[in-house]
Amino acid sequence: QVQLVESGGGLVQAGGSLRLSCVVSGGTFNIYTMGWFRRAPGKGREFVAAISRDGITPYADSLEGRFTISRDNGKNTVDLQMNSLKPEDTAVYYCVARRFGPIRGSDYEYWGQGTQVTVSS
Repeated sequence: QVQLVESGGGLVQAGGSLRLSCVVSGGTFNIYTMGWFRRAPGKGREFVAAISRDGITPYADSLEGRFTISRDNGKNTVDLQMNSLKPEDTAVYYCVARRFGPIRGSDYEYWGQGTQVTVSS
């Protein structure tokens, strides 16, 4: 059974940085496309970033280059470095994984429990 566990969320002031991490167990990590989604209060799920097994890294246009996704196939981890955080980045962030399908699609096979990121103004 594939399990995804996120860490690194918390409270930060606007302009600050956070680094989210996700460790994957129970599957063959290096074949998965990995990604991050978020859900802000009162809003729907939103694609943030993803990284394919070949290293392709699409991002949400709204991020304006502030976030960077990376993966370590040796450690079965995927990280999301978030810089210049804004109050509108406040959300629960979910780590996701899939074997097949569109990289920006929301129907990822595996989801973590989520980690809360709160950005104060």
